[in-house]
Amino acid sequence: MRRGILGIDEGSTGTRAAIVGEDGACGPSFYAPIDVVHRGPTHVEQDPMQLLHKTIEVARQALAWAGDSGVEIVALSLCTQRATAILWDRLTGQPLAPAVVWQDSRYAEELARLAADWDPILWARTGRPVGTRSPFLWAARRLESLDLPASRIGFGSVDTWLVWNLTGRATHAISATNAVAFGGYLLTEHRWDTSWFDAVGFPAELAPPLADDDADYGRTDAGLLGIEVPIAAVMGDQHASLIALGALTPGEAMCVHGTGTFVGALAGPRPPTGIGAIDGVLCLVGWRAGGHSQFSLEAYTSTTGSALRWLTEDMRIFASAAEISALAAGQPRGDESWFIPNLAGLRTPVQAPEARGHLIGLSLGTTRESLARTVIDGIAHAVSDTVEAVGSTVGRPLAHLRVGGGLAASDALLASQADFTGVPIERVTDSATASLRGGAYLAGTRLGLWDSPAQVVGDQKPGDVFEPRLSPADRHDLRQRWRDVLTASLPPTPV
Repeated sequence: MRRGILGIDEGSTGTRAAIVGEDGACGPSFYAPIDVVHRGPTHVEQDPMQLLHKTIEVARQALAWAGDSGVEIVALSLCTQRATAILWDRLTGQPLAPAVVWQDSRYAEELARLAADWDPILWARTGRPVGTRSPFLWAARRLESLDLPASRIGFGSVDTWLVWNLTGRATHAISATNAVAFGGYLLTEHRWDTSWFDAVGFPAELAPPLADDDADYGRTDAGLLGIEVPIAAVMGDQHASLIALGALTPGEAMCVHGTGTFVGALAGPRPPTGIGAIDGVLCLVGWRAGGHSQFSLEAYTSTTGSALRWLTEDMRIFASAAEISALAAGQPRGDESWFIPNLAGLRTPVQAPEARGHLIGLSLGTTRESLARTVIDGIAHAVSDTVEAVGSTVGRPLAHLRVGGGLAASDALLASQADFTGVPIERVTDSATASLRGGAYLAGTRLGLWDSPAQVVGDQKPGDVFEPRLSPADRHDLRQRWRDVLTASLPPTPV
């Protein structure tokens, strides 16, 4: 590892940094948790200053390792959680409100009133419906109470905020893959839909300027990190995972288990037909480089890793996610108790933001081991719903799924996921750093470290493969039982 890229992955619950070398592998990974604040059942917030400070903290640790190891840092790459919105004062550099996280659904009812008219328009233009959150609507509401001129107000996603700070307040931009998650991004035109801004009352002049994922984002401020290097790639985290997990040709798919679990498949240089047929399956820019976009399909289960965090840190039923996985691994699967992980609503296979989590079928015979098995299988069922939805929309069954993210360390979860989908699951080597490495691979390709992302991805070692063990008949019966339980758990549809 003679030259390296400082890769930063700012996720929903923590920030990670590591040096990605010329062989495509990571040095030691440095991690710091990020607080998530729930001021109400629909409110999910974070402190923008903590996001910045934790990012600088782990970046400095990675750079110290590089210095001790004799690695020359040639660039920085950044991938971030998407659709988390931040407003700040450009003069003071201070946030004007807590960041509203992508899981926040405080405006779901108001947005639902817009959906009848706007869903058909937005599906065609932006690859997604109105949905249950809108950073632009949130910003419009916050701006109503601010007494500042527009020139003082900065607005954007987490990547916008971090790049603005890391470049010494020189660069204000949003990458294509983060913009598409904000909504209001015209897929085939690479520009904002100002008519959507008008619908939610957002002033178009405050929208962050759009940039390719491998654009020139300026150079890092040496006063913050101790180095001055180009920021050579900025991406949404799941899009970076598409690259690192090898979803580089149409139909190839990946799955990232983090705070939520995202399933994505590459669609190619044109948006596919059939978008909107299944709730929650979105068409996105997979990545945009050199002025050209590759499009992808994506669906997600919003509470998987966060469900385990809730069980361990908030409810304190288990000591850790690792303990849940270990207990589940030694317990046979049953169909008497069920865990429905809709702790932040449901998006796929049907959109139901008002849905809530359920733990049913318990008895005096329920043990911690059987409860752990129920939790793991409930998450695996929910993720399998998104795998099936993406496969149906892309127009072909997914024959192989490469998996990354922190929760992918659970053998029990991946074994159940293989059983329920009938698809072999490959856990990539160093799966926890998939997003970080994907951003670095795009940056390194731009700088000439590699000829293409496919080259460096192909050089990585194969991972562990979990083969389906259920017969097709048993799988069908179990999945039908899950669908019945899920349907029964949903609130009644308003008349």
